[in-house]
Amino acid sequence: MSEAVVAKRYADALFQLGNEKQIQDQLVDEFRIVKEVFQANKQLFTFLKHPRVNNEKKKQFLQEAFQGMSDDVVNTLKLLVERHRIEIIPSVIDHLSQLANDAKGIAEATVYSVRELSDAEIEELAAKFAKRFNKQAIKLENKVDPSIVGGVKLRMGNTIYDGSLSGKLKRIERDIVTANK
Repeated sequence: MSEAVVAKRYADALFQLGNEKQIQDQLVDEFRIVKEVFQANKQLFTFLKHPRVNNEKKKQFLQEAFQGMSDDVVNTLKLLVERHRIEIIPSVIDHLSQLANDAKGIAEATVYSVRELSDAEIEELAAKFAKRFNKQAIKLENKVDPSIVGGVKLRMGNTIYDGSLSGKLKRIERDIVTANK
């Protein structure tokens, strides 16, 4: 079975658990912290996947490292270690966040701009795209990309809305090339 399918199943189970216990937001927040820890410490994956370290030591390490977290989070991590699925943790967390956002009518997107956008500009963009996508709200992450020359480019999932100057120039170039054929 593919890792994406397995990750989605774990995320579905965690989502249902969060709904039953009414701790959905807490679970999502805690798992986001777990994801940040794993991204900041690449050696953590190496340790947890190492064949010479037995599962009991790995579980004990997780218990100590994430002792401030809820039992549901720690037990999920232990279960993934036990089943040799530790590498799917980021994917599980992404799927869980997506499920929680979908339930609330929230979408996440990345906006690329030449300079750092102000909070007011981000709020304005979020409001306009929330209306366009029929969502309650959109959480925007701003990334600076000087290659776009001007304007903004927004990426939501697999969809890209390119309002950048470089994107417009590429479209004009493509139209000229196809017109000359």
